[in-house]
Amino acid sequence: MVEERGEGMGGGRVAAEELKLLIERAERLEEEKKGIADDIKDVMAEAKSRGYDTKAIRKIMSIRKKKREEYHEEEAILETYMQALGML
Repeated sequence: MVEERGEGMGGGRVAAEELKLLIERAERLEEEKKGIADDIKDVMAEAKSRGYDTKAIRKIMSIRKKKREEYHEEEAILETYMQALGML
């Protein structure tokens, strides 16, 4: 059972019960995360069965997470690189 932290871990005391509760909480969150990931897979399977391109949907989701300026900057850099490689 853990009684004390080493100096390299910030020093001080740590209660074994507190540590156990933190680990259990993280484990529950991991389970929830897995459940959500499964739900997303189900949504994508439904989209695919209805004829939608799931790669495009995932790309749109990725773009929507970004700030407009960030997205435009990334696109400009990508276009510059593609032009340099003769891909455009």
